[in-house]
Amino acid sequence: MNLGIEFNTIFGYILGLGILFLLGWVLIVPIKILLKLIFNTIIGGILLYILNVFGSFTGLSIALNPVTAVVAGLLGVPGIAMMVLLKKMLL
Repeated sequence: MNLGIEFNTIFGYILGLGILFLLGWVLIVPIKILLKLIFNTIIGGILLYILNVFGSFTGLSIALNPVTAVVAGLLGVPGIAMMVLLKKMLL
């Protein structure tokens, strides 16, 4: 019972699928990291804005400058919490 497919052809298909899988994995991982960074940036910016709007009533506000924007963007909620704790400790 000969199906007419040689071993070399099957091996070529398996090798091609493996290469496609590896290429997809290499391209997907940086996209996941980039999406997480974008999500943290958006959440951190919104929280920094909310903190400054409502913090003006209590006297707690974080100045918006490149350093605080980067901290809020990279770390998100923990970065905002860290800046609030640092502000409380220094004042």
